[in-house]
Amino acid sequence: MEKAGLIIEDIDFLVPHQANIRMIDSAVKRLVVSHDKVGVNLNRYGNMSAASIPVALDELVENEKIKAGDHLLFVGFGLTWGASVLRWNTR
Repeated sequence: MEKAGLIIEDIDFLVPHQANIRMIDSAVKRLVVSHDKVGVNLNRYGNMSAASIPVALDELVENEKIKAGDHLLFVGFGLTWGASVLRWNTR
């Protein structure tokens, strides 16, 4: 986020890897993000490995929760970690 010039308050949705709910809750707590700004589908599908973030994103889009201009933070964690932030656009 720092490289993008953003702070956590600029993030409209956090889309985490859906490994387990404890990891997601820990990330939400550390980042001080409201649970209603987190795309979670672990309870419906379980850990889908590499597909978990794209499927969670698709659900947010299908449910019209994301709008043009929203900032999304994607995070994956486990043995290692990675993150990406983007601004959502529609065409």
